[in-house]
Parts: sequence; structure tokens; C-alpha cells
Amino acid sequence: MSDTNHQTTPEAGVAVSCHGLTKTFGTGNAAVKALRGVDLEVRSGELLMLVGPSGCGKTTLISVIAGVLRRDAGGCTIFGQDYNGLSEDATTEFRGINIGFVFQAFNLIPSLTTAENVATPLIINGMKPRAAVSKAREILAQVGFDERMMGSLPTDLSGGQQQRVAIARALVHQPRLIVCDEPTSALDGETGHKVMELLHTLGRGEGRALVVVTHDSRIYEFADRITAMEDGRITQVAGSASELKGMQKQGD
Repeated sequence: MSDTNHQTTPEAGVAVSCHGLTKTFGTGNAAVKALRGVDLEVRSGELLMLVGPSGCGKTTLISVIAGVLRRDAGGCTIFGQDYNGLSEDATTEFRGINIGFVFQAFNLIPSLTTAENVATPLIINGMKPRAAVSKAREILAQVGFDERMMGSLPTDLSGGQQQRVAIARALVHQPRLIVCDEPTSALDGETGHKVMELLHTLGRGEGRALVVVTHDSRIYEFADRITAMEDGRITQVAGSASELKGMQKQGD
């Protein structure tokens, strides 16, 4: 990777370090301040949940962390790398190697089999298709898929099965950071619980970090820390759902 002039030595155990992040969409009277001076740290080996009402800036924040959006001001490093020191191509390369995504809508390619969908990040990163599909089958086996299911198209799968494919795709290239946007919102309680068990078990291995945006209080139990946002700012950081609830009551 050629553009590394903004790379620093990451603090031990810190995956993401952001301070004073701001992001505004639009101009003039139509301007919307999505982030208003956000400070956030995500530690290696933890599952951090971002919670808060719709429109509070959660998705904008993870988009900045993932390099999908550029910040207006403030600082943000991912494993010591600042995206502002990278070209668009280098940002894409860094993201493709270091970050895995789990989307609310799954975003599976309907014309590809389950194994081919999971192999996509590996192929984008330069692996030969046959080797990529073989690796994809290994990770699919870990999320409970048999040979028949690996050859199925997404339309042949249930919502929970499609989400497991999305998780396998996010993990297959062994990224150091997993970013999840509402991973259980389209699932029933039992299926959502199983999906989070998978993320918690597989996603936190080997010092990885997970950031999960959610409105689903049923999965708070899987968080190591819960960060609440409101109106573009972080308002509370708690170690459990009960702690967060207590902090919110004190603020009323």
C-alpha cells in the first residue's frame, strides 16, 4: 500500500480511536449535522454496541470508521491507520483487507451460490476463484451449513440462513474489524439470538473487534460495552444493559 503518510503506531489493544469527529450533510439551512464531536475507542477483542434512536448518527459513525464516508473534522485511526492519509484506491484496499461488513439487508448476490457469495471478498483481494470457494466452504461449515446448502442460491434460504451467510462472508478474509449494521432487525428473537452467538464466538477470535449498530435490546447481553448516541453525540458508555438503563434514569 503506497499511501501511508498518516499511519501511526496503534496503541496496544486499541482497534479504533476517534476523537472530535464531525460530519455534516448538505449546506445552508438544509445542513444536517450527523456527527457533533464524537470520541470513541474500540478495543481489540471486544464487541461494542452502538445504540440510540434513528437518525442519531450511528450509521454515519460506522461509515466513517469503515472508510465509506470521509469525516469533516476530527481524527480517526483504524489499527493506527488514518484514512485521510490514503487515496481512494488505497482506502478500498485497506478496507478490503482489514474490515468485514454485516448488513441489515444481507446484500447477497442473488445469482451466486452461497459459497460463491462468501468467496467474493477473497476474490476481490486477489485469491483464485477455486481456492476462494474452498475457503468459503470451510467458514460456511463453521456456521452450520452442509454441502447442499453451500450450493443453494440466496432465495432458497431463510432470513436466518442468509444472515449466517453474510456473517461468513464478513469473516472469510479474517479481517481485524467487523462492522455490523442492524444484524438482527429482520430476524425473530430466537434466530437473532443464534446470529449474535455466532458473531460473539467467531467474530471476536484472534483479537478481532466488533462494532454492532442495533435497536434490538434483546441482544444487549452480547455486548462487552454499550455506547449510546443521541443527536450526533455519544451520551453514555456502559458495560451492560442494566448499567446503561441506570445511567439513562439518572439523566432523566
